[in-house]
This record gives sequence, C-alpha cells and structure tokens, in this order.
Amino acid sequence: MKIPRSLKYWFIAHFIIDMIFAIPLIFAPVFTLTYFGFEITEPALLARLVGAALIGVGGTSLLAHNKGPESYNSLLTLKILWSHTAVLAILLAILEGAPEMTWLILATFIIFAFVWDYYKIKLRK
Repeated sequence: MKIPRSLKYWFIAHFIIDMIFAIPLIFAPVFTLTYFGFEITEPALLARLVGAALIGVGGTSLLAHNKGPESYNSLLTLKILWSHTAVLAILLAILEGAPEMTWLILATFIIFAFVWDYYKIKLRK
C-alpha cells in the first residue's frame, strides 16, 4: 500500500500546528490561556500537560511522516482517538460556558478528525 503524498503533508501540518500551541502552553501557560480567554484558577500544570501531549502527538507526526503503511495505520488510529475525544471534551467545555475562542479550537480538532477519518478509510481500500 502506498501512502498518499497528501497524507504525508497533513502529518507535517499537524506537527506544525501542534507546536504552535504546545510550546506556548508549556513555557507561557498563563499568558497563552489568558490570550484565549480562559481564567487561570489553578497552577498551570494542566496547560503544560496538554502542551506535552501536543508535542507527543505532533512530534510523532513529524518523526513518522516517511515511515511505512504500518506506522501510518497505527498513528491514524491514535489521531482518530485523540481528535474525536478532544471534540467531545471541547463540546462539553462549550456547554459549560468556555470562552468564545474555544470554537476555534473545536474547529481545528473537527478538521483534523475528518482528515484522519478520511485517510483511515482510504487506506483500508
């Protein structure tokens, strides 16, 4: 099975987007969360953990973008689980009154969820 070049580009884009959010969440969590409209009521540990998760998932995208079909299949499964559960978690946060910028985060995860679903189905054929 040949990996579509477009999927390789999506993996690189995923890495870049994850790093854009991850690095500020780790090194400037209060500033980053405040910028997005979140109130900081506890230590920034959770923001840093989210940043670490983004580096793990996004970094794996970069490291694996030239690997074989088995790697892509496994990573697509991981990305599908991550993006779909993130969509659910973000929707719950919106229902509880999350800031308006949360919609942008939701849109990003929905786009990635559709992309990963599309390629998972495409690679099965």
